[in-house]
Amino acid sequence: MNVITLNKVFLDIFQVLPRQAFFAPGRINLIGEHTDYNGGHVFPCAITYGTYAVTRKREDKVIRLYSTNFPEKGIIEFNLNELDYQKEHNWANYPKGMVRYILEAGYGIPSGFDCVIQGNIPNGAGLSSSASIELLTGVLVNGLFGLEIPRLDLIKLGKKVENEFIGVNSGIMDQFAIGMGMKDAGILLDCQTLKYEYAPIHLEDYKILIMNTNKRRELADSKYNERRGECEEALLLLQEKLPIEALGQLSEAEFDENQFLITNETVRKRAKHAVYENVRTIKALEELKAGNLEAFGRLMNQSHISLRDDYEVTGVELDSLVEAAWKQPGVLGARMTGAGFGGCAIAIVANEEVENFIANVGAAYLEKIGYEAEFYVASIGDGAKEIQMEEAI
Repeated sequence: MNVITLNKVFLDIFQVLPRQAFFAPGRINLIGEHTDYNGGHVFPCAITYGTYAVTRKREDKVIRLYSTNFPEKGIIEFNLNELDYQKEHNWANYPKGMVRYILEAGYGIPSGFDCVIQGNIPNGAGLSSSASIELLTGVLVNGLFGLEIPRLDLIKLGKKVENEFIGVNSGIMDQFAIGMGMKDAGILLDCQTLKYEYAPIHLEDYKILIMNTNKRRELADSKYNERRGECEEALLLLQEKLPIEALGQLSEAEFDENQFLITNETVRKRAKHAVYENVRTIKALEELKAGNLEAFGRLMNQSHISLRDDYEVTGVELDSLVEAAWKQPGVLGARMTGAGFGGCAIAIVANEEVENFIANVGAAYLEKIGYEAEFYVASIGDGAKEIQMEEAI
């Protein structure tokens, strides 16, 4: 579907043509998983899959939203004066939360708007469709009403929606990658300070493949919050001796010397992952700057092993995909991406091996799991922005 087709949907639904169009990408995290809320580094990039919206201002205070991804939900309508979470509003709670927090931040939204949304991010795949909708709403409201909200403020408001409105205790990586993405670059982000650095990613001879397990993962219902709690417990124990504010401030050696403070073996393993994964992420930037893709790939592999054995967030579906990927020719590295418990993995694969890779890994997964995985060739794209009305999806 392209924006022109989306315009026709808008006309069918609202009996008038839209005036403006916006796009927000999904994201993959190349390395640095479950480090964001531990004050460490992450290394995400925006992808060219994402969420599109066509929209038009209204004269009253009503907001009407329609998603072609959830046509059975019909038009979801609410008022600028009624912005509480409502379970029956389903996906529309994400834009509703953004509108609410933009208003609470002191920005004036003088009227409502009609909006049709279309996403080509697989639902529940772990490519951050929720943050994509949040930042899409942010740039839409910004552009529609000329509010000039600083991008970092929109990113923080998106995180606030996730944490306080939806109730998922996630970090800032997803919104940051989607808000600040740049074509052909990854972002090394220090989640403690929000300092960041773009890293050019030159993959002329390779493709990034996204491998979707097709196992839905619902973050709010997963063990995500449990893992976060275990890391907070580990931090408190380490703080009895060390003047640190986050696990991400520790080197591997410092953790090894002080891990005895954490008597629970499971909690100790969780903390080890957070510390070691953060170090891997910083090393990854150095290797990419040096053009050493092979070393970067090895760090990806080590990341998955740590997520599987120490953090225990992979599961049989992700492990089956990644372990099959490791056996294929032309693969630099492969790992789960996102929160885990289903969702997606990524692999960096030589151009000439992509077709065989998809066939072989797909067959191995089907035999092991009993249903098919999906594969997408990803390009690294720009962050959330207004687009021309005729731009294609």
